[in-house]
Amino acid sequence: MLAIIKLRKELKSKSNPRKAKILRGFFETGKGEYGEGDVFLGVVSAETKRIALKFKDLNFKELQELLRSKIHEERVAALRILIHQFQVVMLCYSKAPKSEIFNFYLKNTKNVNNWGLVDMSAPKIVGEYLLSTSPRESRQVLYKFAKSKNLWERRIAIISTFAFIRQNRLEDTLKISKMLLNDKQDLIHKAVGWMLREVGKRSQITLEKFLKANYKNMPRTMLRYAIERFPEKKRKGYLNG
Repeated sequence: MLAIIKLRKELKSKSNPRKAKILRGFFETGKGEYGEGDVFLGVVSAETKRIALKFKDLNFKELQELLRSKIHEERVAALRILIHQFQVVMLCYSKAPKSEIFNFYLKNTKNVNNWGLVDMSAPKIVGEYLLSTSPRESRQVLYKFAKSKNLWERRIAIISTFAFIRQNRLEDTLKISKMLLNDKQDLIHKAVGWMLREVGKRSQITLEKFLKANYKNMPRTMLRYAIERFPEKKRKGYLNG
């Protein structure tokens, strides 16, 4: 555990109270908000990544301790290390270790508990892992998460498909987007709209086909995100019905 002590000490040495105050508002840590109780040191992202990679050999037990921390930057560091370890084993084409990292991540979704943590890690671990496995059934975890009561698991479900989109595999993004059309959470509206916009970058025809079938039922924020790159006239057409 000496390594964790050193990592925590380095993170604390780079803390910035003014930035921490901004981040507390940014990640909604007020009473009753999704991030209530989270602590921020105010360490910039580049520094957190640099420090994390100094301790890239931490084991699951050590990473588990960091992921359970109330300190945001400690959870970020744990996920940065996990992403690095996953990328290393992917290069080795080894099945066992990558599945262990994937399963460890799935067991810790309750600790991947804000949009920043989800967005940095889900495509690079969940998405890439599912892309690397042959059976389509393996992707059912995304459909299970899309139905979850846990906000972050639902966000993981859609954001993980970013890895698929980059490979021009758009079907799962569209199916999960449809499942989340009636979600009540603004953070899901934004995530789905973002992924649909990414689909549009790959295939405008595919996106428009989806929109024509579903735009009347889409939350306004989701629709705005999805059509952000459209010409103004077409964008107004969708917004005005």
